[in-house]
Amino acid sequence: MLTRSGIVALFCRAFLLLACSACCVWAEDKPAALKDVVAALEKGYAGLQDVHASFSQRTVIASVNREQKGSGEVFLKRPASATAMFRFNYAKPNQQIISNGKQVWFYQPEIRQVMVTSLADMFKGGNGIALSYLTGLGNVSRDFNASFAKEMRDKNGNYQIELVPRKPTAVLARLQLTVSAAAVEQMLRDGAVADTFPVIASVVHDAGGNRTRIDYSHVRVNKGISTSTFTFKIPEGVEVIKP
Repeated sequence: MLTRSGIVALFCRAFLLLACSACCVWAEDKPAALKDVVAALEKGYAGLQDVHASFSQRTVIASVNREQKGSGEVFLKRPASATAMFRFNYAKPNQQIISNGKQVWFYQPEIRQVMVTSLADMFKGGNGIALSYLTGLGNVSRDFNASFAKEMRDKNGNYQIELVPRKPTAVLARLQLTVSAAAVEQMLRDGAVADTFPVIASVVHDAGGNRTRIDYSHVRVNKGISTSTFTFKIPEGVEVIKP
């Protein structure tokens, strides 16, 4: 059974990869400035009402040099005046992390256990940066020191940046993002990023040297996800654990 700290680490990695959040062609033009790439990231997040995407996840555990793989789908909804709601449905391993913006359920059907905690309690102990993005208060320029990665653009012309939190935590020492060139071009052209998920891939490095990479596909933005997606009815006979 995962402890609360284990769930927080799992969620913070997954959510930060999503929120500080298409395959693009190489743009044969002058590369954008770092401030423009960051602006595309921030404006893309600001215009995000909801998102539904498939994902694949790979985590390397540094202490034992072991790789864990996962995949599934993620839903995120950001009401205008409330904390964001989220749902991670993992197909592998079979588990779900669901929140209605107040309560969090971590359900493991194979062992018939669900851990229930409040969202506020989940982020005690210095992990407030993820909570700030859930409440819509996150700001990349304020929360991170940004720079281009050693390779500024990937083979498809997308931008690669590194974000170091101004206040590092145990679960977030460094964040690498691949930002859609199309989103950057849209921001430069229109001054906004509309209905575009700006993050293509991302890697979280924690204080222990572990790293988690998530790649997104089949991304659908602002399609109107029902609030009922973010509720969870505990199945009969399932053990309920409250940390």
